[in-house]
Amino acid sequence: MIRAHRTVRSLVIRTALPAEAASVAELHLRARATYYPDGLPDADADWPGRWREVIERPEGQVLCAVRDGRLVGIASFRPAEGAPADTVKLVQFHVDPGHWRTGVGTALHTACVEQWRADGRCTAVLDVHRDNERAQAFYARQGWVPDPEQQPPAEDKDHHLCLRFAVPGE
Repeated sequence: MIRAHRTVRSLVIRTALPAEAASVAELHLRARATYYPDGLPDADADWPGRWREVIERPEGQVLCAVRDGRLVGIASFRPAEGAPADTVKLVQFHVDPGHWRTGVGTALHTACVEQWRADGRCTAVLDVHRDNERAQAFYARQGWVPDPEQQPPAEDKDHHLCLRFAVPGE
């Protein structure tokens, strides 16, 4: 597992720490609020507690992008359940709305791909909210394509699209 990643013009991408769970949760909620016009369906959940658990899971990883000492992006991924061992699931990927279109998302995605390659992953999958056209466009620019073989969970079927990414070899 790669711990220190890369620095891009004052942007550092590294593994998140459990002590950062509250900051990760705040960024997550700010980003999600942009595509839930009627409010977040689970805004009152214990997001800092959930993120602390995710950060501490040995089978997954959370990367964070930090610019000038401030958390500006997060990505979490883990092995995809019920999929081949060389498949990873990108579970969360968020950039602070104040840092959209500044290269944070692209640098964070590149760090994810580097980690997936180092872990021997060939394929990545994700679910994206149907109303989040900005995220869909971002993923398309990175090379993600619709995945007709994958279906979102039944409770999310009307709200999410499934995408697939071929992790490039070295």
